[in-house]
Amino acid sequence: MRKGALILITVALLIGAYFLGAAFLPRWWAQQIGHRVGGSFSGGVGIGLTIGFVCTVVPIVLVVFAILWRRRWNNVPTIACLIGAAVAAVPNLLTLAVVLGTGNAAHAGERVMDVDAPAFRGASLWGAIAGAAMGALVAYLVWGYRRRGRKLHAATHPD
Repeated sequence: MRKGALILITVALLIGAYFLGAAFLPRWWAQQIGHRVGGSFSGGVGIGLTIGFVCTVVPIVLVVFAILWRRRWNNVPTIACLIGAAVAAVPNLLTLAVVLGTGNAAHAGERVMDVDAPAFRGASLWGAIAGAAMGALVAYLVWGYRRRGRKLHAATHPD
């Protein structure tokens, strides 16, 4: 009985947090970016490229390391990398909430970014594309290096 009540309370809190976040976070994020950019086109491009790139490449690299480090040390590095990846992706997710959101807060965030952060959304998209390409390259190089190491080990230590 207590377990069921605890589950219902947790679900209700999560639903409430979702609606509260959807009503608040896109507008807040747009205001934060608008304050940093200050209406400057070049500032919007620079900050957008930086946030898009860093907040895409870091989560990809952390997920790659989480996959590589699974089943070591009771999964502590894996869990730490996954939490770090989720935290690092938050700025891109907030920008995505402004761009794709359908609520009043998302529309208000779009208007704020149009005036106070011109070119931020487009630059953030291009930064995310470049970050995804760089993350894929890093993942390819890391997995290739590990595969080469396994082949070298197999060649020098025949069973």
